Amino acid sequence: MDTQRFAAGLFAFAVVAVSAGSSVASGQAVPASTPAASAPSTVGTALGQDVTLRLGQEADVQGRDLTVRYTRLVSDSRCRPGMQCFWQGEASVAFLLSEPGRGESTTAELHTGPRTGPQATSFAASRVELVSVSQDAGEATVRIS
Repeated sequence: MDTQRFAAGLFAFAVVAVSAGSSVASGQAVPASTPAASAPSTVGTALGQDVTLRLGQEADVQGRDLTVRYTRLVSDSRCRPGMQCFWQGEASVAFLLSEPGRGESTTAELHTGPRTGPQATSFAASRVELVSVSQDAGEATVRIS
C-alpha cells in the first residue's frame, strides 16, 4: 500500500470518527418539548414508581418530606439517531433534592451509564436512581425508593 493512499484513508477514517461522535452540551439548559405552561411544575409520585420529569419540573414523593427537581443537562455524549458510533455514550443530568419541611437540600449529578459517574444517590433516607433520559434530554425518568 502506498503512503499517500494510507494517509488519505487514515484522514477519511478520522473525519468519519469525529462526525459520528456525539456532542457535549455542557451545563446548558435543554428546551422542553412542550411549553412549561402545559405541564404542572410539580407532579406527585409514590415510592418505588418511575416518574418522568420535564426540565425544571419536580416530583413530590407521597408520604415523604422529599422533592426531586430535574434542573439541567450537564453533558450528553450519547449516539444520535442515524449515526454509527463506537459506543452508545452517556448523559449526565443534575437534580435538586430537597426536604422542604427541614429546609435542607443538595444537588446530585446522575449518569445514564456507569462509566462517568453514579446512576443513583441517597438523600433523606431515600434512594434516587436515574432510569433514562429522553433523546432530546428534555425529560428524565427517575425511580425514588
